[in-house]
Amino acid sequence: MASKRLLAKQKKKAAMEMSVGTIVTIVLLMTVLILGLVLVRSIFSGAVENINSIDQAVKAEINKLFAEDDSRKIVIYPPTKLITIKKGNKDYLGFAFSIRNIETTDGTFTYKVSVNDPDIRKKCNINAEEAESWIKAGKSGSLRIPAGDSMSDPEFVRFLLPENAPPCIIRYGLNVKKDGNAYGVTTNIDLKVEPR
Repeated sequence: MASKRLLAKQKKKAAMEMSVGTIVTIVLLMTVLILGLVLVRSIFSGAVENINSIDQAVKAEINKLFAEDDSRKIVIYPPTKLITIKKGNKDYLGFAFSIRNIETTDGTFTYKVSVNDPDIRKKCNINAEEAESWIKAGKSGSLRIPAGDSMSDPEFVRFLLPENAPPCIIRYGLNVKKDGNAYGVTTNIDLKVEPR
């Protein structure tokens, strides 16, 4: 009789230990899952909204976009062509682009980023010159690209928004010329200004 009670007690204790172990395991797995989802979300939202540097991952994405279409002359990263920046942010955020010479002759390429939004005054209550003053690097440039080749390093267009920037969406255009002639059509990039 005593051995039956002892055996029943041991079974009850073992079942309780298993239940506690199972609960602890489930809690730990859920914690890891949630942390993983938060990490993945932060990585992808950063990649989609804007970039703060050109690293190997950005270069690889640009090369991948070129590889998807042999006739593509200009690639913008992020590929959504929408960047989101909070006003007053002290980081120089923006977008990257690369040019590929798909023609059979070498050439000197020039590029210029400017506001391409005729309704900017109505929508955002600022003028184009003010919006263009937010571009702190990569506004214009010139480089030589051999036939069938692309830029060795993508160009990074950096923005720095003032505290008084209006929360709105401003369209910028990237115009590229080869030896003084238009090279493709204007590529538009939208900047979404968000409040802090």
